[in-house]
Amino acid sequence: MKALPPTLRINKRYVLCRIVPHGIDADGKAVYYAVYDAISSLFGDNGAAEIGMSVVHTEGNWAIIRCTRGTEKKLQAAISTVCSIGDMPCAIRPVLTSGTILTLKEKIRAAESRADGEGCENCEDSAVSAECAETNLLYAKKDIIIKDIPYRPVRVSREKIDLYKEGIKSQDSLYYTIKDIEELQCNQ
Repeated sequence: MKALPPTLRINKRYVLCRIVPHGIDADGKAVYYAVYDAISSLFGDNGAAEIGMSVVHTEGNWAIIRCTRGTEKKLQAAISTVCSIGDMPCAIRPVLTSGTILTLKEKIRAAESRADGEGCENCEDSAVSAECAETNLLYAKKDIIIKDIPYRPVRVSREKIDLYKEGIKSQDSLYYTIKDIEELQCNQ
């Protein structure tokens, strides 16, 4: 059977998604079932068939999901409602939509290199240097001191930092955003 010419093929779009919290390595099959359940509960079987969802690639905390062009907003809405993959409670956040898989794989590599701290030495642009400073703050391994009390960052994500104070009798927990921590560090 001959392949269809490009003018007769159905156009596809690819959605890059991040699995939150960090550290969960979900396989493509588990991600597919979680997203398909969300799509079918929101839009029914007819809507799921219209979207034509397929998990194309998973890597660490990232997944690339394919859909029919024009239905990417519906797919993103359904992805946002996922609250667990298999038995693991987590969320899937749509990050970027593209027409090619290669572009999204490059975005994954760029995000991983920023997370490792590579490329932050030669930051000339102020927006890039602010992004590098945020990345360095996110992955700091040292304690953060607030009112002369050291707190240990336990769970670190792109939006918030959870800080815990170790103690025998009690344990304090603080929930800060990146901007709050930056303000505290600037005031010290």
